[in-house]
Amino acid sequence: MVVLSVPAEVTVILLDIEGTTTPIAFVKDILFPYIEENVKEYLQTHWEEEECQQDVSLLRKQAEEDAHLDGAVPIPAASGNGVDDLQQMIQAVVDNVCWQMSLDRKTTALKQLQGHMWRAAFTAGRMKAEFFADVVPAVRKWREAGMKVYIYSSGSVEAQKLLFGHSTEGDILELVDGHFDTKIGRKVESESYRKIADSIGCSTNNILFLTDVTREASAAEEADVHVAVVVRPGNAGLTDDEKTYYSLITSFSELYLPSST
Repeated sequence: MVVLSVPAEVTVILLDIEGTTTPIAFVKDILFPYIEENVKEYLQTHWEEEECQQDVSLLRKQAEEDAHLDGAVPIPAASGNGVDDLQQMIQAVVDNVCWQMSLDRKTTALKQLQGHMWRAAFTAGRMKAEFFADVVPAVRKWREAGMKVYIYSSGSVEAQKLLFGHSTEGDILELVDGHFDTKIGRKVESESYRKIADSIGCSTNNILFLTDVTREASAAEEADVHVAVVVRPGNAGLTDDEKTYYSLITSFSELYLPSST
């Protein structure tokens, strides 16, 4: 087993989710298809609720901004109260959501509806988040050694908490000291990592960031954050140069913490 020794100055471990703690297949084959398969039923069930109406109006606003895009799907405003009118409108929202997802867009409007749908699915027990088997034992060990553990993912903080609150290992939210999403900045920009350090109250060189994406690793490194690239089944392959340049781990158990003296 390759062991990567964690630098002594590291007091914080910052984790990416997709491809690092959680199989990409779970996100790609379960989380996202769930939205496309259930969005119509969800809208029909929750349409009258204020939260759902807010989601729809945000999507409608986004659709107006997208009107110039090729293949954009408009969402009409309500004209009457007829059942046909309602069904047409729901279908327009469904088509718009599927169109955005087919382009892998990350608009706030789309993310908000997805987050609410996942919340309903996780809390009803229709879905549990998958974590690689080495993750929870390793995180427990790190915390016992006095490390702080934070999450940084492009998924919203609300969505992150759903995953950790409803996992195949049970509710593991207590293992995480805090969550960051792209509100603090994009993961490929080094400034984001400086802001995270400020928010935690440490220096960037007190952080070890684990991610499967080398562009994120490189941005973090530029901010003087320690980095290891996580190689998991289903992740994008690395170039030979990347393999040579970055410290690689295939399991969290490969990280060795020097006993704190």
